[in-house]
Parts: sequence; C-alpha cells; structure tokens
Amino acid sequence: MQANRVEISPASEDLIAMPRPTVAQLTYGSCTVIFSTLAMLLLSQTSSGPGIAVIAIAALGLGLLVAMTVPVPRPSPAPPARQAKPEAVPVPVPVPVSVAAAPEPVREPTAP
Repeated sequence: MQANRVEISPASEDLIAMPRPTVAQLTYGSCTVIFSTLAMLLLSQTSSGPGIAVIAIAALGLGLLVAMTVPVPRPSPAPPARQAKPEAVPVPVPVPVSVAAAPEPVREPTAP
C-alpha cells in the first residue's frame, strides 16, 4: 500500500511571506531599547544580574511594541484615468443697444 503524499511546492511559501521591517521601524525600535534600558537602569540603580536581565527583557519588549506600532507606508493607489477635458466653447457676448446703434465713430479735432 502506498500512502497518499501531499507535496508542498516552494511557491506556496512565498504567498504568505512576512514583510520586511522598514528603516523607521528599525530606528524607532532600536532607539527605544537603548534609551529605555539606560533610563530604567539609572532609575532603579540595580546592580544584580536578575534585575538587569528583567530590565533588558522589558526594554526589548517595549522596543518591539514601538517598532510594530510605527505606521507602515502603503503603496499609493493607481492614479485615476484622466478624462479628456471638453474644449472651451466661446460664448457670444451680447452687445448693448447703444453701441450697436451708433452709425460711425465720433472724431474730434485735436487742439491747434
């Protein structure tokens, strides 16, 4: 008897790949770990091994929390298709009656 074998192709693993952390996530997380470790060590004034280990683990957890809450940039949506603008059609302007009724322009002599 042969057992049914299910083969997993390598391509299926790529579909659920984890995104890589951004530079902002790495920077904020690292700075949080360093500064929170220093602050907790200075404030607690501990010198024992277990106390330092607890502070280091707490700082790593805080750094991970900060790195995970940094907003991740989203890919910009595709720009909407540009529609052709309708060409501007000139609108006829009505001419006032007084201007239309003048038979010829008025000419005055210049000063002598």
